Amino acid sequence: MAAPCAGRCAFFVEKKKRFCKMIVGKGKKFCGEHANMGEDNGRRIICPLDPKHTVSEDKLDKHLKKCNSRDKDKPVYYVKDINAGSADGDQPQEQVSLCERSRTELQSLLDKLKKAIAGLQCDVEESVLFHSVLQEELRNPKNGDSAHKHLMQQSSILGHLEELGLLGGGRCFVEFGAGRGKMSHWIHEALKTCEDLQLLLVERCSTRFKVDGKHQDAGVQFERLQVDIQHLDLSKVPLLTNKKLPLVGVGKHLCGAATDLALRCLLETPGPREETEPPPKRIKTSDSAAAPGPHADSPDPGLAPDPGPVCGSVLGLVVALCCHHRCEWRHYVGQRFFQERGLGAEEFSAFCRMSSWATCGLRSTNQDEEHKAAEEMDTVHGFLSTCEREQVGRQCKRLIDSGRLHYLRDKGFNGNLRRYVDAHITLENVLLTATPRPHHSNPAPIM
Repeated sequence: MAAPCAGRCAFFVEKKKRFCKMIVGKGKKFCGEHANMGEDNGRRIICPLDPKHTVSEDKLDKHLKKCNSRDKDKPVYYVKDINAGSADGDQPQEQVSLCERSRTELQSLLDKLKKAIAGLQCDVEESVLFHSVLQEELRNPKNGDSAHKHLMQQSSILGHLEELGLLGGGRCFVEFGAGRGKMSHWIHEALKTCEDLQLLLVERCSTRFKVDGKHQDAGVQFERLQVDIQHLDLSKVPLLTNKKLPLVGVGKHLCGAATDLALRCLLETPGPREETEPPPKRIKTSDSAAAPGPHADSPDPGLAPDPGPVCGSVLGLVVALCCHHRCEWRHYVGQRFFQERGLGAEEFSAFCRMSSWATCGLRSTNQDEEHKAAEEMDTVHGFLSTCEREQVGRQCKRLIDSGRLHYLRDKGFNGNLRRYVDAHITLENVLLTATPRPHHSNPAPIM
């Protein structure tokens, strides 16, 4: 076994088959986390604020004052539940797993699903794109299979931003669920010669190895907000209120309800505007404008342009979808779409669970989820074939996404679903894109 690097922790991490890489104090053999491996160190206990790390028992009081998981003062842009959706009449729904349902109940759900998707125009376009800025990195032999797959996704997302005319200067890119910030990094690489470029990274967790830290000396403005999208009011973010640049929303795999929260954050909390600014008005410029012309759908030249729904200065969005089984009815932006089809919170919850059939429950992240997936598979075994389950799962995903497209159209946007990478790159390979619809055009039909 190789020896630990000089100045690094001597604890061997069995799971990773290597030594811990944390720097140790002078004269120490182990880092703080693994200090209990030493001979003369005090007892370590689990931190009461965050069970993911430990702390020396005799230093607990001091640690609690500086622990990253301690309660902190809320920033000015934190507005509790501003993007959560209305809680009026929101009764907690009893979660009934599929394995607890009878075959009669399952058949009833399938009948409702079949009726809801009948005639639904929600085709997913095949649109695998690339961007030249990632070509060199894609050829880098040092990248393993996992890194290469992420790069393929980032390349296609950049390609779609470019195709939609969203990749340019004079705007702020808001990366939701930013993680390490790789997506913003490549946007910066593609646009580093542009002026007036801002990148706002939104991530609720404290993240290690952030790539945006490497851009602090660049002329581009990078800013990271550690806040849940559910509580983020973009109109109060100082970076956005200074220059008031138009916004482009970006997300690489916004898990479940995070997609709905991001849509609300972009389109329901207005972009940066002066508080004293009056709302846009339709103003007559001539008396002749009072009489409608022969073409009712054409814009009247006697009226100022209709600004459409108030959604701030949003140029568009490109979001990779995933984990529909983790959507929540309160946050879901397509509630009206469901209700118009005679569906409600109960059916939504069931369809969310059934959406996991699209990938056959093979990607469970822990033993409990694996066990639950196995039980649900046993319930429908013999009732539906593997291919039928996958088809039902895909239909559930498309129905949920159709509600999101319906919401976007209500907000004045043309939305589309695009299959942006091959399934061998990721099974969650659908991209939601949207750009503002010209004010005079008719809303595209949902059915």
